[in-house]
Amino acid sequence: MKPDKQKTLDRLSRIEGQVRGVARMVDEDRYCLDVLAQTAAIRSALQAVERQLLEHHADHCVESAIQSGDPSEQRAKFDELIGLLQKAGR
Repeated sequence: MKPDKQKTLDRLSRIEGQVRGVARMVDEDRYCLDVLAQTAAIRSALQAVERQLLEHHADHCVESAIQSGDPSEQRAKFDELIGLLQKAGR
């Protein structure tokens, strides 16, 4: 994660701010559609973080397992990747 760590932390910090903003909107009884628009933006931002993390996992962890030549490590990383994709698709 080191090369993208700060980028990921920055994105998560922005998302955190968005969530606090939505909480304020709810507290202030803002119009439902305005709140929903913000929650959709938060969901989209989280999906972008998930894509970045998944890409990192594939580029580094899965690739490392492939290069290792160890069939059990390759299977384990493949199974992890499938599990992540299944969760992301829900």
